[in-house]
Amino acid sequence: MTLDLLRFTTAGSVDDGKSTLIGRLLYDSKSVFEDQLEHVADVSARRGSEEIDLALLTDGLRAEREQGITIDVAYRYFATPRRRFIIADSPGHQQYTRNMVTGASTADVAVILLDARKGVLEQSKRHAYISTLLGIPHLVIAVNKMDLVDHAQERFEEIVAQFDAFAAKLAGGDRLAIPISALRGDNVVERSEHMPWYDGPTLLEHLEEVDVVHDHPHEVPARFPVQWVIRTGGGEGEYRGYAGQLASGALHAGEEVVVLPAGHRTRIAAIDTYDGPLEELVAPLSATLRLADELDVARGELIAGAGEEPVVTREFEADLCWMDSAPLRPGGRYAIKHAAREATAMVSAVLDRTDVHTLERTPDPGALELNDIGRVALRTSAPLAIDGYRTNRRTGSFVLIDEASNATVAAGMIDGDALRARD
Repeated sequence: MTLDLLRFTTAGSVDDGKSTLIGRLLYDSKSVFEDQLEHVADVSARRGSEEIDLALLTDGLRAEREQGITIDVAYRYFATPRRRFIIADSPGHQQYTRNMVTGASTADVAVILLDARKGVLEQSKRHAYISTLLGIPHLVIAVNKMDLVDHAQERFEEIVAQFDAFAAKLAGGDRLAIPISALRGDNVVERSEHMPWYDGPTLLEHLEEVDVVHDHPHEVPARFPVQWVIRTGGGEGEYRGYAGQLASGALHAGEEVVVLPAGHRTRIAAIDTYDGPLEELVAPLSATLRLADELDVARGELIAGAGEEPVVTREFEADLCWMDSAPLRPGGRYAIKHAAREATAMVSAVLDRTDVHTLERTPDPGALELNDIGRVALRTSAPLAIDGYRTNRRTGSFVLIDEASNATVAAGMIDGDALRARD
């Protein structure tokens, strides 16, 4: 039997204990090799700590270990008899919000840590809002460092009420609050003896039991971005195939498909893989498609099932997480990368900006500053085959890139409602 896989991310403000929590999960679930533990113990001793600093199990960069902060997203794998897990430990510092977006983009669960002494902070709200914006269906509110507030039930309930007042405006998903001490291990893997008033699951119990339902490939439209054109030989022996990873859905040999954005219709002549041909390709497998007709198909184009095509357009609206110190203003021009396609995008308008404290949208703010989240209208130099983000994460998302510095300046989620209204 193959255990199902759960991807989750930790998020929150600075020093809320995200890396320590993951280190505790790994340590208490016996998912740490002896040589790793010895190395962490040695680094902890050199830093003057009498106890093993479990946060070092995830702070993989040398700069992170030396500064005692998380800079980049650290991915860790572990498994229990009930489920396999991939963890994304995201930074809490505001200047590394872009890394948090990366870590949360594929997660099924977001664990939002709150320091029991400090309560709900601005960065906690920002990460919770980004998590829901990215379509993460489950939030866990982990009120950490309960040992520093004498494990007080009243303080836990006060913080949960504070977060609920903010989160009432968050779209979709469910929430569960758990009082924990990552440093001491309370309610992380083992149930805490210091908080008998809490009768819910431990964090690991909840992660093992949470119901994560993924759309079956046969129930969603097929999207195959062409990443590479393979052409060999010539004449009768010519081979021409289109390689890539099926982003969603399923494709079958002989099936009628549409090549976008041109809209040419053809059929799949064969599905080739390293191990031989397939009759059916299911997401997220990679393969090379051969088409029945000789079409001019290039990298970046998209092959979709006939009758279930995405919208092809050069104009759309999207929610942006802005990640650059230079503000985004109307008229700004950036490179856009959507699936395997690249083009130039111009900002037609900055439609609104979200206040992360109140979740109120301020219309026509004029610009988006560093770490702002807002709605923009974009126009691209070439047509894109797009879906709404809520429908398809892969073909509903994109990044904007500064053409001068080649730095990624924004992550975008396409508004499906605006697409349908336009269509």
